[in-house]
Amino acid sequence: MKFVLQSQRALTSNVYHMQLTGDTTAVTKPGQFVQIQLPGFYLRRPISICDWQAGENGTLDLIYKVVGHGTEAMADMQPGQELDLLVGLGNGFDVSGSEEAPLLIGGGVGVPPMYGLCKELIKAGKKPSVVLGFNTADEVFWKEEFEALGVNVTVTTVDGSMGVKGFVTAAMNGGYDYVYTCGPEPMFKAIYKVMDEQGVSGQFSFEERMACGFGVCMGCSCKTKYGNKRICRDGPVLVKEEIIW
Repeated sequence: MKFVLQSQRALTSNVYHMQLTGDTTAVTKPGQFVQIQLPGFYLRRPISICDWQAGENGTLDLIYKVVGHGTEAMADMQPGQELDLLVGLGNGFDVSGSEEAPLLIGGGVGVPPMYGLCKELIKAGKKPSVVLGFNTADEVFWKEEFEALGVNVTVTTVDGSMGVKGFVTAAMNGGYDYVYTCGPEPMFKAIYKVMDEQGVSGQFSFEERMACGFGVCMGCSCKTKYGNKRICRDGPVLVKEEIIW
């Protein structure tokens, strides 16, 4: 499906926000992702959806980190450029699974899908709070956008240069009844342990290398308590009770 790049800007030294226009009717849940075909590259790049406006001429907000040649090429793209996207991939977050006061935790490039989720939870009458985890203050992005939604936002940095010093678990001090999270696996394991201690359930959006993006190649399979699941098709969101570390 063809999309047109409308704008692109740097949020940090290596994190970028791009907005595209095109048919977004396939996007139905926060936490879904797209696969972008980049000229000159064989494999598409999976990028989580930060926000969207539904419609045949809708908007799509993507935030990505430059980590290799493909994302370097993305950062050089200019407004007006046409891109080929597979849209609305993956099994996103289930907003109805939440209690009344969910905690949203995003680590690094796991922050973007938390934004669309936060908006949907507010629409559903929930009262979410947000924890954003980074290594240093220089890496922090999208804090103001969350605050503009009227939710309580806590930033954690490993070096203490902004907000709470430490990992995201340093901000898991109770007052919530459900957890949504996206980020790296070591962060997940620490969050899972705290959730177990507190007797809280939740949903985890996993980051994984993908080839096809829609469950054919089986390259992103993982074991769960209910059998093997494909992160791209059955995930990226898994509920706490099915996860095996």
